[in-house]
Amino acid sequence: MSGHNQFALLRQRRFLPFFIVQALGAFNDNVYRQAIIGLLFYLGVSEEQRSLYTTLAPAIFILPYFLFSALAGQIADKLEKSRLIVITTTMEIVIMSLAAIGFLTENLPFLLVALFCTGMQSTLFGPVKYSVLPSVLKPEELTGGNGLVEMGTSISILSGMIIGGAVFLLAGSHGPVFAASLVIALAVCGNIAARLIPRVDAGDPGLKINWNPLPESLVVLRMARQQKAVRNAILGVSWFWFVGTVLTSQLPNYALANLGGEPKLYLLALALFSIGTGVGSLLCERLSARTVEIGLVPLGAFGMTAFLLDLYFARSGEATVQGLSITQFLQQPGSVRIVIDLVGIGLFTGIFVVPLFALIQSRTPKAQMSRVFAALNIQNSGFIVSAALLSLAARELLHWSIPQLFLALAIANAVVAIYIFTIVPEFLMRFLSWVMVRTLYRLRPHGIEANVPDEGAALIVCNHVSYMDALILSATIPRPVRFVMYYRIFNIPVMRWIFRTAKAIPIAGAREDEALMQRAFEEIDAALAEGELVCIFPEGALTRDGQMAPFKSGVEKILERRPVPVVPMALRGMWSSMWSRRDSRLGRMRVPRRFRATVEVVAAPAIDGRSTDAPALEALVRALRGDHA
Repeated sequence: MSGHNQFALLRQRRFLPFFIVQALGAFNDNVYRQAIIGLLFYLGVSEEQRSLYTTLAPAIFILPYFLFSALAGQIADKLEKSRLIVITTTMEIVIMSLAAIGFLTENLPFLLVALFCTGMQSTLFGPVKYSVLPSVLKPEELTGGNGLVEMGTSISILSGMIIGGAVFLLAGSHGPVFAASLVIALAVCGNIAARLIPRVDAGDPGLKINWNPLPESLVVLRMARQQKAVRNAILGVSWFWFVGTVLTSQLPNYALANLGGEPKLYLLALALFSIGTGVGSLLCERLSARTVEIGLVPLGAFGMTAFLLDLYFARSGEATVQGLSITQFLQQPGSVRIVIDLVGIGLFTGIFVVPLFALIQSRTPKAQMSRVFAALNIQNSGFIVSAALLSLAARELLHWSIPQLFLALAIANAVVAIYIFTIVPEFLMRFLSWVMVRTLYRLRPHGIEANVPDEGAALIVCNHVSYMDALILSATIPRPVRFVMYYRIFNIPVMRWIFRTAKAIPIAGAREDEALMQRAFEEIDAALAEGELVCIFPEGALTRDGQMAPFKSGVEKILERRPVPVVPMALRGMWSSMWSRRDSRLGRMRVPRRFRATVEVVAAPAIDGRSTDAPALEALVRALRGDHA
């Protein structure tokens, strides 16, 4: 598994055409919007008219998200997705042809109508964009695939703004023709790439579409709230758009007033933030070890707050000099700190949002996926509008400076993060376990992707070496796992909160607490009936000498009630690391014997639960473990 990376997806047809389509779509949207601004300057319209456009254009573009997202989600769930992507990119060709007429005739109202249509086309494409990924990617590829998509989107938006803004500067009197030709050419390229996307089956082909947008919007919003973790992941993604909107809307004036730069310096600030977001998005796969690691979300939130705070203290007042070029700004005292802050904000923003997308995709039923993302788009739009209005109110009514606005954003980000982590402790639990595991161990998984099923119920059996075994396994298995563990381990202080939040199942021996044992078996059976992964340690206790103990009959009782596939797994190298019983309790309090110890997690192919027993499973796990205690 360690030899894989997300860039391998860019060589595969199941992902590459889709990646090109979404990147070209974001690129073309921003080329078009910035080219309209360029046309305004080319025509020499007054500053009042330019200001009116810059106020109207974002509202016109985002209005369709409120009006048509629910309909778009239903259509995306009902239709085969590659066909729908071809339809939406064909719509883009038609819309950009209308936009081309607007450029050639220099008709601004016509261009604004085309801009509304562009927003409508983006609304229809939105639910498809993220609902496709769970259908074409394996669970262990979701984080990497989303990272690539976010990176592509960030770079496409930045490139589109730069190129769209430069069209009339470079082409001069030929600007209208060049702009018209460019937007059509990009739309055609996107449509060609869309035709290369393999078939992706509809999530719910029998869905009856409700054409009334208002009640259906309420339906999809309620649908997105069914699971607490998904609901708050959606809140987190919307907050990402809120933060991004505040930052990017203030950067032009921030570059002029607080950095003392000429207008081009704004592009540098935007580029630093966008590149940071792209890099952070790509880092998620490596940091998560190819699992849907929502423990990265608190890391991203804390990092965003830290760099926003430092950006305020780095330049809290207006610049003492004005008209600086990019080179001159970089030579100014304190400029490197500001550069690092802008990149850092973007980097941790990417780390924050990518696992949230992966979580929504991994825990939403495929039949509802597009409608849940439609609800996300509706909520995102509300947050974007709120960000714009609150920024305007802070500047005009409260007379805040831009650095003060950034300070308020840093505080608000911390408050929102704490709120999310309080109502969904799983985020914070995964963060703590991620920090512990990645700090103490170097994990080397083998056979996990090939042998742990991507969906459906399965029972995992593994040797039991240390108090950290459950955290080690959860860090290497892409899907959520319900662990069955001895109740005394379950009740260890601090760890108990982690285990309970992860929905671990405590169990006791019949002589200790027969009622608890029976409740555990019932909960195991219910979890398997729901199609979940359940992991048990059939030895029944931690090894005291590094050797495996015989497997107890509990595994057979589980399989008698529900004969699901069984995946044998083994931990190697844990006995000589900290938290095994090789050390006394006092010994475990000292500096670990093997800090950052290499631990291997090995999985064998699943076997039929109807044709195995405890001795056979024990022999398989012994063979996997070998001499590597």
